[in-house]
Amino acid sequence: MLKRRAPTISDEDLRLFAEAVGPVRRLRPATPAAAPPKPAPEPLQSRRDEAHVTEELLDSAIDPAAMEVGEELSYLKDGHSPRLLRQLKRGQFSIADEIDLHQMTASVARVSVKEFLDESRREGRLCVKLIHGKGLRSRAQGPVLKRLVDGLLRRRADVVAFASAKPAEGGTGATIVLLKRI
Repeated sequence: MLKRRAPTISDEDLRLFAEAVGPVRRLRPATPAAAPPKPAPEPLQSRRDEAHVTEELLDSAIDPAAMEVGEELSYLKDGHSPRLLRQLKRGQFSIADEIDLHQMTASVARVSVKEFLDESRREGRLCVKLIHGKGLRSRAQGPVLKRLVDGLLRRRADVVAFASAKPAEGGTGATIVLLKRI
């Protein structure tokens, strides 16, 4: 590594500097003031969060054990082969159409699902996907749209089977539905 030498300053330059600037005095290096000691960390927000969770569980409108967020949906109408449901779960049917229910209220989603399934069946699209989400932001209400879809599909006479989608197709946030032919 090469060391650079400080440039030499001529007497003439020093004189000109003194004339231009005036008298100067050398400053001593400043010593930084000692920082006040930091307080010991206290997990205040963590304690508040823990207390809030306890309150939320006590006031919960649903029983969390009744339906987990990641719970798979599965249904086969009586009189049909269990093989049909296995094929559906394995993704052996081609999905002809889909509807995304995210951001819909329960009442809007109910109407949309009915109209979508009626139209799909009329047009011969017998395997469709309903994207309802996993209910991760539903808080105490649980997965509202997921439960709604489960209930609606079980009551429809034209639904042969349904199951949660494979992970690549939305997993437990989507349901694949098989409809009866007209």
